Amino acid sequence: MPPKKRNSGAAQNKEMKSSIKNASPDKENPDLSIEKHKEKDADFVTLCQSLQVTDAVCDRAWTIWKAVQASVDKVLDTQKRLWAACLFVAVIDLEVPSFTFTQILKAVDLNVKQFLGLLKKMDVNLDTISTKVNSAVTRLEKKYDVSRALYQRFEKTCSKIYTEDSEAKGKEILRSCWTMFLLAKGRALQMEDDLVISFHLMVCVLEFFIRRCLPSLLHPLYQSVICTAQSPPTRTSRRNQSKAKPRQAPPEVDVQLLETLCKENDCSVEEVKSVYQTSFSAFLDSMSLSGTRDLPQATDLSKQYEELYFKSRDFDSRLFLDNDETLLTPKVELMPVERTPRKNLPEDVVLIPPQTPVRAAMNSIAQLRVDLTTSGDQPSANLAVYFMNCTVDPTEEVLQRVESLGLLFSQRFGNAVGPRCVGLGKQRFTLGIRLYYRVMESMLKSEEKRLSVQNFSKLLNDSTFHTSLLACALEVVMATYGGSTFKNGGYSNGGVPVETDLCFPWILDVFQLTAFDFYKVIESFIKAEPSLSKDIVKHLERCEHLIMETIAWREDSPLFELLKRTREEGPVEQAEPPATLNQPLQHNHTAADLYLSPVRPSSRTLPAAESTAPPSSQPSAPAPHQTPRHPKSNSLSLFYKKLYRLAYMRLKMLYTQLLTSHPELEPIMWTLFQHTLQNEYELMRDRHLDQLMMSAMYAICKVKNVDLRFKTIVTAYKNMPNTNQETFKHVLIREGQYDSIIVFYNLVFMQKLKTNILQYASPRPPTLSPLPHIPRSPYKFPNSPLRVPGSNNVYISPMKNPTRMSPVMTPRTRILVSIGESFGTSDKFQKINAMVNSSDRSLKRSLDMSSAPKPLKRLRFDVEGQDEADESKPGEDSRLIQKLAEIGSTRTRMQEQKMKDDAESEKDKP
Repeated sequence: MPPKKRNSGAAQNKEMKSSIKNASPDKENPDLSIEKHKEKDADFVTLCQSLQVTDAVCDRAWTIWKAVQASVDKVLDTQKRLWAACLFVAVIDLEVPSFTFTQILKAVDLNVKQFLGLLKKMDVNLDTISTKVNSAVTRLEKKYDVSRALYQRFEKTCSKIYTEDSEAKGKEILRSCWTMFLLAKGRALQMEDDLVISFHLMVCVLEFFIRRCLPSLLHPLYQSVICTAQSPPTRTSRRNQSKAKPRQAPPEVDVQLLETLCKENDCSVEEVKSVYQTSFSAFLDSMSLSGTRDLPQATDLSKQYEELYFKSRDFDSRLFLDNDETLLTPKVELMPVERTPRKNLPEDVVLIPPQTPVRAAMNSIAQLRVDLTTSGDQPSANLAVYFMNCTVDPTEEVLQRVESLGLLFSQRFGNAVGPRCVGLGKQRFTLGIRLYYRVMESMLKSEEKRLSVQNFSKLLNDSTFHTSLLACALEVVMATYGGSTFKNGGYSNGGVPVETDLCFPWILDVFQLTAFDFYKVIESFIKAEPSLSKDIVKHLERCEHLIMETIAWREDSPLFELLKRTREEGPVEQAEPPATLNQPLQHNHTAADLYLSPVRPSSRTLPAAESTAPPSSQPSAPAPHQTPRHPKSNSLSLFYKKLYRLAYMRLKMLYTQLLTSHPELEPIMWTLFQHTLQNEYELMRDRHLDQLMMSAMYAICKVKNVDLRFKTIVTAYKNMPNTNQETFKHVLIREGQYDSIIVFYNLVFMQKLKTNILQYASPRPPTLSPLPHIPRSPYKFPNSPLRVPGSNNVYISPMKNPTRMSPVMTPRTRILVSIGESFGTSDKFQKINAMVNSSDRSLKRSLDMSSAPKPLKRLRFDVEGQDEADESKPGEDSRLIQKLAEIGSTRTRMQEQKMKDDAESEKDKP
């Protein structure tokens, strides 16, 4: 039960519950007719009455309940809770205004996570939970996670601002402050699940309340700040009282106080000021609070928030203040650094605080700003030289393109986040521009070194290259601010992009950039910018996968035209010879190669002077007595190389869950899957790679008489990473018609590939394709450790630049060897060798001169790296470790000799 409240908190809580109980969520609809529902369970009808649903919702929910009841072997939970879940699904499917999410949680005594988990368990059939419900649940869960993170930060921040001397007054202020923040967020932002902008808005609200609080309620830091900003009121004599000027209203914003709050919370003063001057100031004007010295009444704020709450019909965020059970979740797990033993920590080492969502976001943004400090929002001097070396100087077009795309980006950003957030869009675009110029310069330096040329006129006058590079830079910025998130399959419900969602591929829609063109720049971008964090590199890699899975296969994609032309030229120009699939993926193509590779022979306009282009971009003349061909598309070839490996990796993952007892089926399934991608690529138009994968698996099981139902495949598929239910529930059947994966298999896949599928049941099946080599990520993480070949769990990491964001050393480092610094005697290196090569791993503690060594589980030489299982055999010698031992031994002898020489020189002194 929630803890008991006192004073105004209890009154406010009572009033809130009363308003929820008495609010009629469905006033425009008639009351539930008991006579119509006599055949239904009486307790179910009672629940419907308490939630004030309509007859249509009651009937729909009962139908869903009967379907669930018939599909499961045993009831997953109490009937009442399942009924509530059915009612929730019915309300969303029918789009009928009804109860709020909090009301249904309280009706069945569940919290948010428990209820959402129950919905997922209910989805036993493909049609139980619709894509509309999936979208609503995803939005609700994300909003809850953001609200929870914000409230945790709110509590922690307020504990550093307000003292505990006046508990009752402090609680009243916190309640008013939190409610006002919720109200401001609901009115000022269209995207209430934007963590960063919401947190900046919270800082503005805190500043508003601190300025109006009694100094006695504040900690000394904030007391001193507001005392320097405010002067005591001047006393006026009675004779001149009538002539006294009215007391001046406080300034719109206390800059010093705002800067203090930003410093304490690691956020950008510039961005918080922008939020204050646009969104928050407009909110204060709408509330008639601008220029007043008094705090708003808690009851007034609560009443206005209730209007938003009943309009959105989701959860009541005020209940965070009461520690309400419907909003409870397990505590945030601490980072591994916090869980390490502290007994061996040096006294001067400062532990890294727990990495909460807000702190992680603020740290990522701060690091991005630090990395771009030396970069400008105009082309650098080096970049200007590259532009001038071009046959056609692209400078003017580059600047004009940046200006026009900047206006477009800011406008669309404002449309998505809020009409007063255009300024924030400009700030983020500026960061993207700095990264864009920086990466472009790095790419050109690499190309100059690779090709020994300085004239890149053809590349630098390619509009698609510049737009893609800028889009990639902006995606890095957007991912840093918004977290590495994606839309469901790259689309919203029904395949229509959602404007109020900044997740990838939003940037492609803004710039009208095809995914196939965008993919060409990703790998070169990562290699050209070593400062990218591991999370951002993974995000861009996931963007590449998403492009290959679905986005590149949109109706208007240039990929289909290129495939058609390649197919017409014959099998010689096929994208990827099957014989090379079992080899590691290796290539030396850069972005320049891919963008200058032929795509659309008549649609791309190139500069007139092409003789100065890099040699790699010039097509070779056809040999005598040969039919002239179009130059081979490097971009298509590399795309299919990556596509095949991604496709097999997904198939292998699903196959491992379901069919390990039938190893003979794996190459057959892959052969059919690979054949479909290469020869029947039209099946991918406006569809998803995994849809063909599941269909190929089911087809082979059918012809080989292996009992595997589609329901089983889908159940296992839902457990795979990077999946969403829309993939198997919302499959294109024909133009404008969507249905489940089963319908797609029967009406489309089987009809197209029936002859090919039946061949695998014959005594002479087709030749099987070799299984591809499953690659590791082609992108090297600069801060990740690399395992020493032939060693047992020995890792080496490059030296990290000491920035203010760098992590500190902890005991998880265990043993740290730094070349060039004294490590002690060579015995320690010998013990490391013994430790690495020992089968029982029992010598670790001997380094600490312990008399009772404990068994060693792992050995690691890095702070951030994760221990990995290693297949090296015990007893193998490490050449690197031997080299380290030799270096240490030599250095030790040199130091000993130097100490002897110093001692002798001291003796010789008079």
